[in-house]
Amino acid sequence: MSDAYVSLAVLGAAVLLSEATRAAAARLLSGVHRTRVLEAASTFQLCCCTHELKLLGEAAPLAPPLGLALTYAVTVVHLGTFRGATCSPIGAAESVCRGKSGAAAAAALVACQFAAAVAAQFFATAVWSLGLSEVHVRHQRFGFRCFDPLGGTLREAAAVELGCAFAVQAAAMHASALDEKLRAHFLAAVITAVVYAGGGISGAVFNPVLAFSVQFPCSGHTYPEYCFVYWLGPVLGVASCVLLFEKVVPFLSGKTPVGPDVPVVQKEKTQ
Repeated sequence: MSDAYVSLAVLGAAVLLSEATRAAAARLLSGVHRTRVLEAASTFQLCCCTHELKLLGEAAPLAPPLGLALTYAVTVVHLGTFRGATCSPIGAAESVCRGKSGAAAAAALVACQFAAAVAAQFFATAVWSLGLSEVHVRHQRFGFRCFDPLGGTLREAAAVELGCAFAVQAAAMHASALDEKLRAHFLAAVITAVVYAGGGISGAVFNPVLAFSVQFPCSGHTYPEYCFVYWLGPVLGVASCVLLFEKVVPFLSGKTPVGPDVPVVQKEKTQ
């Protein structure tokens, strides 16, 4: 359990650092500059926490109830601190499609997300280099390498990522029907469920920038193959969900389309 305590401390440090950045941005910046810093800080937090949880899950597997409880708790923390950040290129693309932002602004936001994802890799490596736990020491001996994250074929993994993205997007689109205090817990429960269901096949990442930070550096497959699984799969999942609930279902029922009151959220998982 000492390794788990160290990992919890690392998670706390990442959240506190990111929250301090968000607080400073909220006080000192405004407009697009504040939005970009908030997006970068939240993406950094998401990626850092996922790096640590993935390493802990692979090197010192927790009992399923404890692992899922940790996934749920960390996700609630993310949802409570992100301040509207999507931490995903899909969210930026969706805002362009809905006419809420321009292509140039969305591209700048995505650039901030990927920069934060790379920064999270360096942060994780720096923390692991300190050798604070046996898990970190063993990982350092292997040169911080990670191995094939797929537990199935490329098509199976892409289908899982599609299904996970569809489920989370659908939950986010319908969360407005719940009391505001329950929304984060509802979304965290959905994310925890899809992680449990699909984690063994693809890792259940369903976020292109998070996958770029956590999964792409792993050996076992090429970048195009990872793009097929972790980029194309989630994009098709979100697109099919929006098409179903905002076009097909309203057309068949004659009801008002359901709009996403809550932004698409991303997950923290225990690998």
